[in-house]
Amino acid sequence: MLEPKIVPFRKKPTYGFHSHTENLNGRLAMLGFIALLLVEYKLGHGLMNW
Repeated sequence: MLEPKIVPFRKKPTYGFHSHTENLNGRLAMLGFIALLLVEYKLGHGLMNW
């Protein structure tokens, strides 16, 4: 059996769900949640209870 000498290059698609964009979205969501907890702790009450 012959092995190919050149490995084809696959261009990443520019739309849809991708692991790197999902990781970024998850990290930003975690930062936002921690920021919300810090604001609620500093204010002494939740943001929905104005």
